Amino acid sequence: MNWSRRYAPLELRCQAVGPWPVNTYVLLCPLTRQSVIVDPGAEPEKILDMVADTTPVAILLTHTHPDHIGALEEIRTRLRLPLLAHPGPHWDDVHLEANRWLQHGDRVQVGQHTLRVYHTPGHTPDMLCYYIENDRRAIVGDTIFEGGPGKTWSPEDFKQTLRTLREVILAWPDETICYPGHGPSFRLGDVRPAVEAFLTKDHGEFFGDATWNM
Repeated sequence: MNWSRRYAPLELRCQAVGPWPVNTYVLLCPLTRQSVIVDPGAEPEKILDMVADTTPVAILLTHTHPDHIGALEEIRTRLRLPLLAHPGPHWDDVHLEANRWLQHGDRVQVGQHTLRVYHTPGHTPDMLCYYIENDRRAIVGDTIFEGGPGKTWSPEDFKQTLRTLREVILAWPDETICYPGHGPSFRLGDVRPAVEAFLTKDHGEFFGDATWNM
């Protein structure tokens, strides 16, 4: 056995798909070749190519916005994979038939690696993040971006986003590399000062698109 492979970190693959575009991720265990697909947003052939040299074992969702689940049914049908997602409520009352409902603190196995599930509501009530244990990488969906938090749809949603940032995201180490649903990855420590300053301000009844410097 090649012992260096035994402790190899999860491989993270990213493909921007669809017109927005959205980041579809594949996490691959180098030893077992088992993989999971996160947010099959669109362009199923591209997603199938991402897992062509792997053994896919599940589909994970960060949330149920249409741009993140556009290819879900086709990928699920063609690969016959179980679906793991938050029980909701889901966006626009979309109906999901999940094989496993995920809650805050749950764990998902990918070969010899483990993902820790964080519930991070605000952008949507069903938002989840997946943090790779014994690693410093997290798939964060639309919870947080380098330039601001995810868009909110009411003052209550925005206040929930603020709580999520305070209580969940800022509890992670500065070394955490966040992989969002759109755009490039970023190091949490690099945006922490801006996020902390953002949280000290009185935003009133604001909701919508926000940036850290507003």
